[in-house]
Amino acid sequence: MSTTAVNAAEEAVEVAAMGKARERKVREPAFRRRGSSDFSKPTLAGLIFRYVLLALMTLIVVGPLVWQLSTSFKGPLDDIYTFPPNLVPTDPTIQNYVRVTDFIPVYLYAFHSLLLAVGTVVSNAVLATFAGYAIGCMKFRGKSIVVGILLSTMLLPGEVTVTSQFLTIKNLGLADTLWGVFLPGAIGAMNVLLIATACRTIPADMLDAATIDGATTWQRIRHMVWPNIKGMVSVVAIFSFIGAWDDFLWPLIVLTDPAKYTLTVGMAYLNGNFQADPRLIAAGTMIALIPLVILFSVMQRFFFQGVQEGAVKG
Repeated sequence: MSTTAVNAAEEAVEVAAMGKARERKVREPAFRRRGSSDFSKPTLAGLIFRYVLLALMTLIVVGPLVWQLSTSFKGPLDDIYTFPPNLVPTDPTIQNYVRVTDFIPVYLYAFHSLLLAVGTVVSNAVLATFAGYAIGCMKFRGKSIVVGILLSTMLLPGEVTVTSQFLTIKNLGLADTLWGVFLPGAIGAMNVLLIATACRTIPADMLDAATIDGATTWQRIRHMVWPNIKGMVSVVAIFSFIGAWDDFLWPLIVLTDPAKYTLTVGMAYLNGNFQADPRLIAAGTMIALIPLVILFSVMQRFFFQGVQEGAVKG
């Protein structure tokens, strides 16, 4: 028998062995049998408890959302106060969404919120990346003071600084404008510190070697820093979008013209005018919620990657 045939036979045996091992692994139960020393798996009772707890948490978290979605499609003949709730409408209709748009310009408000959210994402991603790089990778006098100031701004609740922020925006002539709503959230201290933490995982020797080779600051950020922090930047982007989209207090203070309202302020107006019909409130709430669900569904892979990453990839 030739050497080639022998090698082929050995490879076939190895492939068959791997296949059998994979089958055995697949057939293994998800729980630990009595007397087993594999403590990486739970017992049968522990596995059942985990699934029961998971189902309970899913019901608590997802239940109100499903009920709200069902209510938004229920017609006048549906009783929305029955218990247990009837999640399948017997008189389904989309007129609730039509009536919401008839009474308030909900899509215009959604467009305003989208502009603010996208602008907040871009400004935080860019500015926090540059500031985080400076704090995490550069050496300069007063760095500890800068970090201390950033941390101190996080100790106070946002409501404490609302007055000073509003007076600043008013003196700049930006009251009752979307720019006035946008500027205070253009960059967040938490986002800068998150990016700085990610930048500290990059070995200083790599950056020093790039500097010796003649790389500029922009080249170091573009080719060395960015590939290792883009996961954390995606986390910053997601939280920035959600924060800007859901913000209610600051737009309510700055904006006085109903034509410039954001979606959250418009939903409060809707809630105040249609308390007798929760179907319309549910329809407006779903319009406000859908973009967040889509965003997180699309970006969840990058979100968890950013949460888990903590080292430079080889």
